[in-house]
Amino acid sequence: MIYDFSGHHPLTPTDPEVGGRMRRLTELGLGEQPVPEFDEFARKLSEVTRAPYAMVNFISEDRQYFAGLHVAAAPSGAAATAQPGRVMDRDHGYCPHVVVRRKALVLDDVCDYPRFAGNPVVDEIGIRSYLGAPLIDRTGTALGTICVVDVEPRPWGRPGLETIKSLAAELINQIHSRER
Repeated sequence: MIYDFSGHHPLTPTDPEVGGRMRRLTELGLGEQPVPEFDEFARKLSEVTRAPYAMVNFISEDRQYFAGLHVAAAPSGAAATAQPGRVMDRDHGYCPHVVVRRKALVLDDVCDYPRFAGNPVVDEIGIRSYLGAPLIDRTGTALGTICVVDVEPRPWGRPGLETIKSLAAELINQIHSRER
């Protein structure tokens, strides 16, 4: 676990609902493999927000799994940076905060927030802005998140918040239709 020594608290929140989430994801057959429809949904997220990275993310006790992933092609001549893969440690990124808080999170510039600026994704992938919302299903379980990230600060504002929340509701409806 990574700690913020200025505040003496863990940067990644404790997740008391992980057991129930894992049971629910197993019931839905989700969380351990890529889902083509979720990759397409991540592409849509990227397109709507004009963000280079978009994910549909399910979070376990020790890792995150991107069942939906879209990575935009780098512009020609752009410097090479690390790219997110399908699996990420739980203490990397901001989605674990969204799941535990059960609320959307808007970080226009992660470096403006000491608690988030020290996250490993800042140095490893170059993440500078984040926009994410929880996927809360009909049972009340926070299954995971949808999110977009950028390597540049972004003024997401209220329009970004409303967009990500609306898209999260759309994906939850898609997940429920898979259950039928």
